[in-house]
Amino acid sequence: MQLSPKEQNFLNDAKSQEILCIKKYNNYANQAQDPELKQIFQKLAGKEQEHLNSINQILAGQVPAMNQQNQQNQNQQQQQTQRQASWQGQTGFVNQQDADLCHDILSTEKFASQAYDTAIFEFKDANIRQVLNHIQKEEQEHGEEIFNYMQSKGMYKVQ
Repeated sequence: MQLSPKEQNFLNDAKSQEILCIKKYNNYANQAQDPELKQIFQKLAGKEQEHLNSINQILAGQVPAMNQQNQQNQNQQQQQTQRQASWQGQTGFVNQQDADLCHDILSTEKFASQAYDTAIFEFKDANIRQVLNHIQKEEQEHGEEIFNYMQSKGMYKVQ
């Protein structure tokens, strides 16, 4: 598979974004006070590492297999739905440091999702577009998980 210079640039930007996400999630997992939030950050750092691995595969001329990732994604969505049900109605003391970490990482996820949205339209290979679309969907799910955590803890009010 031959990538155009423009496609390579988009992938290198995505790679930089994934590296930043991994660093933030790992750092924030160490800083978070709430054990539940630590666990979320650690899990999402692992998902971002999977994204980075996929981007590196594409840059190396390979298209990552999506079937196994789709099954893992379905299992994680079921777990997230169960967690959301348990979060409803939970409010309490808001730890400002945890709230700041959440607000920052939610902004990071929004940016990552937007970057993938643009990149998807710039690739001629349908299989690569499918991989990028899958990653973008997961970025949105990461943001949703952070949002749900924040809302359940009274850190994010929808007006």
